[in-house]
Amino acid sequence: MPVHYRYITLVLFLILVSGSSVLAQRYGTSAGLRLGSNDLSRTVGISVQQRVLKNVTVEGIIQSDFSRNSGMHILLEKHHPIISKRFNYYYGGGFSLGREESFIKNRDTKEITQTYGNATTGIDLIGGIEMTIAGTNISIDYKPNFNMAGREEFFRGQVGISARMVLVKGREQDKKWRKKARDKKRKNRKSKAPLFENLKEKFKRN
Repeated sequence: MPVHYRYITLVLFLILVSGSSVLAQRYGTSAGLRLGSNDLSRTVGISVQQRVLKNVTVEGIIQSDFSRNSGMHILLEKHHPIISKRFNYYYGGGFSLGREESFIKNRDTKEITQTYGNATTGIDLIGGIEMTIAGTNISIDYKPNFNMAGREEFFRGQVGISARMVLVKGREQDKKWRKKARDKKRKNRKSKAPLFENLKEKFKRN
């Protein structure tokens, strides 16, 4: 069985087993490992996710096969619950920078020239499912990459599996956001108070 299919099977099993867990929780910030696989290479990387809006996260990925392909990716992702807020599907897109191998086809000689160390830039799309359980966020995704510069191939796809530790729970982040909103309202009320007091005094004099 290909490695990336094993990744898929493992994640689906974990999601099915953990679907009814009472320990599951949402996340605000999470970070951990990501394993990637495509026809060319297997990569190991770091994935960090930060919720920036109610159902929107920014994900940063740094990954490498420690040989010919390394990359950095920044992705904006929209999340939608499937069963609950702990079990989601998500999709999004972003940008990538990397050092990659490339295969140049010579149609006249029917030869393929392989190069590596090419500085590349590209556009990423991503779609996946995730489950958060017992302080760990587990996800599986498919991330196609469209080359803009530095590589002969225009399209490369990658299957990835990530296991991230929840550093900030969703409830904790929501609490901080509500406190920040309340503090902002109080500050605005205080800044407006002197103006109303001055107007009140002015009317009293008249």
